[in-house]
Amino acid sequence: MAFIILTSGAQKGDYYPLGQRTNVVGRAESLPIQVLDDLISRKHMQIHFDKEKNRYSVVDMKSKHGVFVNGARITEETGLIDGDQILIGQTALLFTDNDFDDRESALSHFKKVGERMRPTRIDHTDQNAQP
Repeated sequence: MAFIILTSGAQKGDYYPLGQRTNVVGRAESLPIQVLDDLISRKHMQIHFDKEKNRYSVVDMKSKHGVFVNGARITEETGLIDGDQILIGQTALLFTDNDFDDRESALSHFKKVGERMRPTRIDHTDQNAQP
């Protein structure tokens, strides 16, 4: 089963199983996946499972600030693969199709993905320079 994990914002670390149904994500209290962010529309995006294609897709629901997948704003239905980063408002989400038994397993996966994406820091200071 696929999940989304909130990787930034006030709800960082929350995770939601997607199942094989349509999931609406937004700010509205009535949504099963409510994300508290002032730049997110009440009904911001949909994530749904296409049984024929055996994949999950994301659709922008005409939100004011858009939906970004791996840094690119989407304008039409976009397929998701494990590790895709979704940005809505100022909140980042990680899409994964891994199964997790509990919250700790999901957070452990998030931390591992975060470490892979962290850039290597190279110190360019001259070691021989005098102060």
